[in-house]
Amino acid sequence: MLEIGGVTLLPAWPVFLSFAMAGLALNIIPGADMTFVATAAAHGGARQGTIAALGIGAGTFVHILAAVIGLSAILASSETIFTLLKWVGAAYLLYIAIDLLRAPRTEAGRAAPATRGWLLFRSAALVNVLNPKVALFFLAFLPQFVSPEATSPALQILFLGLWFDLVGTLVNIVVAVAAARAAMRLKTVPLLTRIARWAAATMLGGLAIQLALATRR
Repeated sequence: MLEIGGVTLLPAWPVFLSFAMAGLALNIIPGADMTFVATAAAHGGARQGTIAALGIGAGTFVHILAAVIGLSAILASSETIFTLLKWVGAAYLLYIAIDLLRAPRTEAGRAAPATRGWLLFRSAALVNVLNPKVALFFLAFLPQFVSPEATSPALQILFLGLWFDLVGTLVNIVVAVAAARAAMRLKTVPLLTRIARWAAATMLGGLAIQLALATRR
């Protein structure tokens, strides 16, 4: 166990390794976050994709803090708050999908990125923050790996969440680089570029519908 000043920050190593493996498996499952990162990278290159990945990581950090201070428990107990947040999140995903299809084109026939820098970072963070299922996931997942003898369970939840967030961000950066390289190969084939854009918009739209239909259980 990792201890600082007598406070246990991480569970026993066998438990932590189980957590790390489970977290990695969950992080590589495609979802709204990964789709957003891949789309940003395909349109704006690896740098844009990396900015999007960092924005997703920032949004995840918000959920981790919420789990630590108990806001996720409020979300889990309130059907009204959960429904409101999921509809806002679904609407935002749908807006991104529509904006993707309306994106202006460059001379190369490739969709130009709709947002840059801070705006892209903020958009990515909102994609994550506005998904109430992420909040409920951390509330259910992280406490399972907290040591029963932990002197400060909240700190263990925080450090486990930070590890999960770090790994997830690194996975998304890898996805960004791969998507950017794939897009470069498709750059000279306008038809395939349009197909890829429609496919990304369709996936985002599908994720919006999935989020809108989500339940707390």
